[in-house]
Amino acid sequence: MTADEVKQARKTLKCSTKELALALEVEPALVAAWELGEKFPTKQNVERIQALVEGGPDLIPRKAKGADPLEALRDPDTWALIRKILAHPKLRAEVAKIADKYSDL
Repeated sequence: MTADEVKQARKTLKCSTKELALALEVEPALVAAWELGEKFPTKQNVERIQALVEGGPDLIPRKAKGADPLEALRDPDTWALIRKILAHPKLRAEVAKIADKYSDL
């Protein structure tokens, strides 16, 4: 697996280097070295990466939700949701009602 293939796998999984490393049970520095072409993943890690890609982004362990609300700003799904809320007044009203039940962080 080439450095570009490792990068593409990570992008497909919508995860950070740290998150991919956690899923693979390796150090983040090792994943970074793979992406730079300084080192190459073992056959076992290539198989694990391929299995993750086949399984999709939901297989990647994420930080506990709510741990850092600003981290969600890096997630493209957050921005898709925000665009929908802004584009549809009825949805915005429904979200506002739901949001009243939650505290500000």
